[in-house]
Amino acid sequence: MSLNSTEMVRNRNSNQKGRVTLDRAISKLGLGSRVEAQAWIEAGRVKVHGSVETNKARLVNPDTAHIEIDGAKASKSESKIYLFHKPKGVVTTKRDPEGRKTIYDLLPDSLQSFHPVGRLDMHTTGLLLLTNDTRISSYLTDPKNEVPRVYLVGVKGEVIESVVKKMEAGVEDLGELLRAQSAKVLKASGRESLLRLELTEGKNREIRRLCLCLGHEVISLKRTSFGPYELADLEPGKVIEALDFNKLR
Repeated sequence: MSLNSTEMVRNRNSNQKGRVTLDRAISKLGLGSRVEAQAWIEAGRVKVHGSVETNKARLVNPDTAHIEIDGAKASKSESKIYLFHKPKGVVTTKRDPEGRKTIYDLLPDSLQSFHPVGRLDMHTTGLLLLTNDTRISSYLTDPKNEVPRVYLVGVKGEVIESVVKKMEAGVEDLGELLRAQSAKVLKASGRESLLRLELTEGKNREIRRLCLCLGHEVISLKRTSFGPYELADLEPGKVIEALDFNKLR
């Protein structure tokens, strides 16, 4: 390969770096969800470098591309994060095909474009983080970063010490290793037990599956912290702005 062709490949790779689909670029700028961005693009409300763009899959660099929405230049919103106390009986999604109530039915208009950091299932309560910065959510949910999440878990039956050790050692279920970084019994009786579990991953229904594998059905599940953020005395259904994660690191 000649020097000129090598330089051309390097330039092409450099140009590709940081490029994402247009709908994702708008989302990364914190201006709306990907679903909202797709609707704006399809409606002809988005321009890229002065021309209307209706292809949501067009690759652009959100840091350098000149994107306009309804004639206004799209620029990155200030990075923000909110703490939301998710109540029981609502799902962590924008829209639900089954018509169930979602967290967005409870959130104010100003947070409708924010996305949740991970999910809590319909029957799980507690701390849910909301942000307009995909880099924050990516960091917090990436297993390699081992960001701790703490849960209070009510289960049927008395949890004995040997079960606690198995929770920390891990059990295999459906080809996945389920384990708690730490487990502690707070209260126990023959009827039910209350546990404090700390996890550093967010596998699907991990705590419920882990406990069931060890003979204890979960009857209540509440997340009390996620990384540096604490639920504290925030009431169910309420939301408050928190310090930007980047400032806490």
